[in-house]
Amino acid sequence: MAPPPEEPREPASGGTTPSAPSEGQADAAKELSRQVEELTRRLAALAETVGREHERAAHREQVIDRLHAENQQLRHGALQEALTPVRAALYRLHDTVAREAARWQGPRVPSAELAGPLLSAIAEELAEVLGRTGAERAGVKAGDAYDPALHRPAGTSPVAAGDDGTVVEVLGEAFTMGERVLRKAPVVVGRADDRAAQPKSTDPKKAKKQDKAGSADDPKQQRGNRKDGKADNARDAVNGAAERAGGGTEKGSE
Repeated sequence: MAPPPEEPREPASGGTTPSAPSEGQADAAKELSRQVEELTRRLAALAETVGREHERAAHREQVIDRLHAENQQLRHGALQEALTPVRAALYRLHDTVAREAARWQGPRVPSAELAGPLLSAIAEELAEVLGRTGAERAGVKAGDAYDPALHRPAGTSPVAAGDDGTVVEVLGEAFTMGERVLRKAPVVVGRADDRAAQPKSTDPKKAKKQDKAGSADDPKQQRGNRKDGKADNARDAVNGAAERAGGGTEKGSE
């Protein structure tokens, strides 16, 4: 028996059969694939570079932290080394003061004449301790001309006209470190009496008034002089406070 005849096939949509890709399309696909591979390779290289830089940055941070810790240790060690002689001097001073305190509190109290030399020795020992820190005594003494950079006025005292503006009494020592003033010396400054500097009048009436005003035996005049002295001290204190408030270096050096 003969096979049935084959049915005719319908053509594809559009009426045409699919054709094989052309040579140009194949080349474009290959080029696109090559570019994708190149981009992938570059991204991998960039990720590797970023990773290495991150490791280097972390290593630098570790080095900086270690150097900072070593620097702090060195500074602390240098400070402790600098304080070693100061501690040694303070140890001696502590022992001296404790020993003398026990002596003066004992049954046999030393003579009062020994108190002055003892306090002077303690002051010298303290000055030596300060010297080991770089603070040297300026050697302020009575009779020096008043220097606002080195002296701090703590009061005034009447003096002759020729001694006006000189140091009458030193209440504390000044300390310096090279050219820098660490602490000003509190001093009493001499101030000339204006009435004493004025010549006496040849007129008998005026001369009598001047003698009466300048008499030291007059209680009223003495009370007035004390009030004038207190007022001068108050003005000096106000002026000193204004100087300290106006000058940062003077305030730090006091």
